[in-house]
Amino acid sequence: MKDLTHSNPAKLILFFALPLLVGNIFQQFYSMVDMIIVGQTLGKDALAAVGATGSVNFLIIGFAQGLTAGLSIITAQRFGAKDPLAVRKSFATSVIISLIVTVVLTALSLIFLRPLLLLMQTPVEIIDQAQQFISIILAGIFAAMAFNLLSNMIRALGDSRTPLFFLAIAVVVNVVLDLIFIIHFHMGVAGAGFATVIAQVFASLMCVVYIKRKIPLLQISRKHFTWDKEEIRIHLNSALPMGFQSSIIAIGAVILQSALNSLGTNVVAAQATASRIDQFAILPMMSFGITMATFTAQNFGAKKYDRILLGVKQCLIMTIGFSIFAGLGVIFFGDHLVNLFVARSEVKVFQLAQIYFNISGSLYWILAILFVLRYTLQGLGQAKVPTIAGIMELIMRSFAALILTPLFGYTGAAFAPPLAWMGSVAVLLASYFKAMRHLKKLDQEQNQEHAEKQIMHSLSEE
Repeated sequence: MKDLTHSNPAKLILFFALPLLVGNIFQQFYSMVDMIIVGQTLGKDALAAVGATGSVNFLIIGFAQGLTAGLSIITAQRFGAKDPLAVRKSFATSVIISLIVTVVLTALSLIFLRPLLLLMQTPVEIIDQAQQFISIILAGIFAAMAFNLLSNMIRALGDSRTPLFFLAIAVVVNVVLDLIFIIHFHMGVAGAGFATVIAQVFASLMCVVYIKRKIPLLQISRKHFTWDKEEIRIHLNSALPMGFQSSIIAIGAVILQSALNSLGTNVVAAQATASRIDQFAILPMMSFGITMATFTAQNFGAKKYDRILLGVKQCLIMTIGFSIFAGLGVIFFGDHLVNLFVARSEVKVFQLAQIYFNISGSLYWILAILFVLRYTLQGLGQAKVPTIAGIMELIMRSFAALILTPLFGYTGAAFAPPLAWMGSVAVLLASYFKAMRHLKKLDQEQNQEHAEKQIMHSLSEE
């Protein structure tokens, strides 16, 4: 466990973010390994089939990830307030909510999967493979939910390294199972799906064992599992907006994917490949953002408002610096990474992917600001404003899909992510400045109260 309410904020944020970064890399490696092995062994159509399901995966699994992150915000605030009983109650409440949501998500996603793929205009030559792959992933929502909940709870207590270790092991399991299922047993894209779910189950079990052996603060029993309406309300107020925020953004991705599907298999393959590489490039910014949620929540719970103000400034400097470096990297070296997915003979795929890199890479600095603002507000318990920002992202992605793509083809579609970032930041800025003014006021009142107590103490001694 790591208390983020003491010591230099920049140092704490950096060292908390680094394991998160490596962990996020491993998490992305799950899907990237699937796509590399699928693309190199089963061909472009199979690669496009897996890639075409990315937005559906984001829509469903993204909700689970957002929900569990929102639940852990409450836990982190209570940990910062040094209230062990409240931490355990928070964890137990989070488990109850996660179980209910898992059952509902699994049932609904499997029922409406085929109609959704048809609505997205998934090319007829890949739709069966796409359904086969994503249905396995969605049937394994329980594994994704379990690992995200447990790893977020461990991070809420300041430990970002242990989930990284478990992810690393899970990735190795995933790679080995991919090779066995796809190459040895010839299971096709289904093999990639089964490998991912089994690896997530394995990572979840490691989290359970670790909590039982090493984290007394998260060891809960039957007495902690009470149907407390107020506890449920508090956690849902934090978790649902973050879950819906992810899903709202994902709806925009689904609309965009529909527009891309209408442009043919080359475009779908290029988008799938470029977006995977893009996801790796933005991981440093995302990791700093997630760190700010925990850092802010703990310090807000401890009423150390001045540390939040300083931490935000220092984090913005670091993450914008990383964003510039990452942007240059994808622009000048992205095409070498595309070669991991498809053969050099697929010239059109390479050309389309480079368009994506040029547009997104040059505007990563906007995304860096977005991550810091969004997660800082979430750490303060303001989950609704980021959700509104998510709606703006949906609007901007839809604009790119429905207006720019018909006018400019893939170039118009490639502007969808940067336009979404701009729209979201425009919404978040007003709330961010308001929140910072409120924190400054609380800090001044706290300092004034402390000064008055010192004066009274001095007078009483005299």
